[in-house]
Amino acid sequence: MKLHLIDGTYELFRAYFALPSMAAPDGREVGAVRGLLQTLLLLLRQEDVTHPACAFDHVVESFRNDLFAGYKTGAGVPENLMAQFPLAERAAALGLVVWPMTEFEADDAIGTAARRWQDAPGVEQVVICSPDKDLNQVVTGRRVVTLDRRREILLDEDGVREKFGVLPESIPDYLGLVGDAADGIPGIPRWGAKSTAQLLCRYRHLEQIPPDPDQWDVTVRGAKSIAASLLEHREEALLYRQLATLRLDVPLAESLADLEWRGVRRAEFEALCQELGFQRLLDLPHRWSGE
Repeated sequence: MKLHLIDGTYELFRAYFALPSMAAPDGREVGAVRGLLQTLLLLLRQEDVTHPACAFDHVVESFRNDLFAGYKTGAGVPENLMAQFPLAERAAALGLVVWPMTEFEADDAIGTAARRWQDAPGVEQVVICSPDKDLNQVVTGRRVVTLDRRREILLDEDGVREKFGVLPESIPDYLGLVGDAADGIPGIPRWGAKSTAQLLCRYRHLEQIPPDPDQWDVTVRGAKSIAASLLEHREEALLYRQLATLRLDVPLAESLADLEWRGVRRAEFEALCQELGFQRLLDLPHRWSGE
């Protein structure tokens, strides 16, 4: 079996900005929810999708905001997009497990599930459906992979190394040094992608990089200024790496058996579609649970 772990927050954002708006019968904006349900239904029609789960950021903030004031918040997110998150979580009507995160983030839930079940009996592969860079840290060989469904790009361990220049285990260090604008992580001055990859490919983690650049056994342009910047901003780098590191201890209540998809829940899905004006989704052929 394959375990498909879906980044619902990403899918909702993508639908909001890529698809036209739509109003429900009561006037609420629901275009992003419609797009989310459409893409999930397409995924569920694939024969190898047997154990899907979808994680959402129920609130944008998490424990990371207590660690760093500059970490991403809901500021700037359109109000009519934020209002669709509770509706999006009702994707459980499709019959798949939904994890709405509050203290943790959706990526933490996905990372936890990948680690928990990657070696479970019967699991051939865990497919993380998201292009988010930080999720690549849990990629393992070809057993745990990431999939950008829109671009049809699948990254296994070799793919992560080819794209970022480092192994999956070094992704948090990489993001801590280079930064990640999407999450509000600024990175360290003078640490660019190329030099960071060169050093982490050799030393794996930032505290293993010798403080004296004369001791580096790789040739890095601007080595002295780069080393001086890390020395000056070492505490920030460690904090930024912590922010980029997924928590793999999210208390997910489900067992692997609970994730088995048995079809769309007819009554629940029909009620949702009638409430939001998604008649066209109802008209599509579905595999209903219990049939």
